Amino acid sequence: MDGITPQLLALQLFTGLALGAIYVLLAVGLSLIFGMLTVVNFAHGAFFMVGAYVGLFATEKTGSFWAALVITPIAVAAIGMLCERWLIRPLYGRGIDYPLLLTFGLAYMMVEGVRIIFGKAGIPFETSEVLQGATNLGFADFPTYRLFVIGVVAALLVALWLLIEKTSFGLIVRAGARDPVIVRVLGVDVSRVWLIVFGVGTGIAALAGVLSAPLQGVSPEMGTSVLTIAFVVTVVGGMGSLMGAVVAGLLVGVVESMAVLFFPEAAKVSMFVIMAAVLLVRPQGLFGRAGLMA
Repeated sequence: MDGITPQLLALQLFTGLALGAIYVLLAVGLSLIFGMLTVVNFAHGAFFMVGAYVGLFATEKTGSFWAALVITPIAVAAIGMLCERWLIRPLYGRGIDYPLLLTFGLAYMMVEGVRIIFGKAGIPFETSEVLQGATNLGFADFPTYRLFVIGVVAALLVALWLLIEKTSFGLIVRAGARDPVIVRVLGVDVSRVWLIVFGVGTGIAALAGVLSAPLQGVSPEMGTSVLTIAFVVTVVGGMGSLMGAVVAGLLVGVVESMAVLFFPEAAKVSMFVIMAAVLLVRPQGLFGRAGLMA
């Protein structure tokens, strides 16, 4: 423990928050789709990966990282909506296994498609010059880009909360997640709501992909490990719970970051330890509802 100062602990905390912010985006998109559609989206990691590639392509074509941040979630959301409309929707009502298996196969198709178009080698992703370098936090310097990621995720979560809690569309989403039959009886086109929700969920995953790209580069396999993390965070927070996704994402990110400092060998295992501990106490997760998978 020698050499571990309060400044180092604070830096690791901020590093964990930046890492957790990416996890939050992944889990929020996954939870949003499951909470409304009851679809276990195994293609979520692939949409994350496609988002990174779309962001890379948009940055090269426009010369602007900022433009890529806007274009990427919109483009991938459109792809996600097409998948929901023509591939997933026909499977509603046939049991939870059918969409799961379809999205599992869809993920493989998306990865192979990217390999064919862009190749198998990883590609570096350069961000805007404004976001390069470090920012002085008073106690130490911290990478400016990681602070930017934390800020973007915080702003997005506020916007998502306002959408779900303060708008008529959000009311329909919340009601549809609890009882879609009643919502349909009231004259609401639930299918259109499902389409939009799936698009929003995949768009958020794509935004997570383009935000993480400058930190790790871009490769066809980048969505595989991320999918595991997304499901761990979602299970810890509670399937279908947006609040659970936020809390669990930040918790897993901070714990993993601190584990790197104190016990590096166990850093990658720490999230599974958290999941096991939570499930032993609350099988439905921190904020999940019992029986949701039934």
